[in-house]
Amino acid sequence: MRVPEITNREELPEHQREFYDSIIASRKGIGAPYNFLLHAPDLAARTAHLIGYALFSTDFPNDVKELAICTVAREMDCAFEWAAHADDAHKAGVRQECIKIIENRKAPAGLTEREAEVVRYVQELLRPPHRITLATFDALKARIGVPRLVELTGILGAYVGLACSLNAFEVETPPGRPVLPL
Repeated sequence: MRVPEITNREELPEHQREFYDSIIASRKGIGAPYNFLLHAPDLAARTAHLIGYALFSTDFPNDVKELAICTVAREMDCAFEWAAHADDAHKAGVRQECIKIIENRKAPAGLTEREAEVVRYVQELLRPPHRITLATFDALKARIGVPRLVELTGILGAYVGLACSLNAFEVETPPGRPVLPL
């Protein structure tokens, strides 16, 4: 890892410990990536709040959300994010074959149309020229509606940002979790 971990409240200046406390309150512990992000405590707390929303507060359909997060992890080559979400995607109802197709960089080939709509949306947004075609946008908008499309886009942005931090700090994947081939 490239930056030291912050795992104890006392490692922060007194006036910034509230940020540590807010992360603990939402997660019951300090782990990756927050143990690295706490070098910028306010940022760490805001990131935890946004990711906490995506994971725990929204009623966004879990299968679509986890499929999108796995696609972000693959597109960003974020091994930690993949390790954290590949099993969750399967538990949320994403087909194991779909997860394997994304992992092997074959998507959207071999996906159902419903899976491909989500994967294409993520891929088009994250690959040059970073624009979503009208066909892809309209297909997903027709299926999930404008409010959900806006929410999904925000969740994607949160996980792209998280992947940037995880990759920059070379955060290792926990043992026993799915491994993303790089």
